[in-house]
Amino acid sequence: MNFEMSQIVDSMKELSEDMTLPRNVKQKIEFVVEILENSGDLSMKVSKAIHEIEDLVEDKNLQAYSRTQLFNIISLLETL
Repeated sequence: MNFEMSQIVDSMKELSEDMTLPRNVKQKIEFVVEILENSGDLSMKVSKAIHEIEDLVEDKNLQAYSRTQLFNIISLLETL
């Protein structure tokens, strides 16, 4: 895993530890982390992760600051 990817994974793990997040959001974030940590084609992993995160940001129970963090993670993933 390259340096940028490990930073993204660390950001996702940090976000999943937020106590204000609903359980279903935490589970989805952990799923995205699993996608990114698995071996395989980078472009496929990034594409799948972005798709999953885009689904997450539409959750009406998500706090605005958490949504902003997820948008930032999407931006980082798009640079890969």
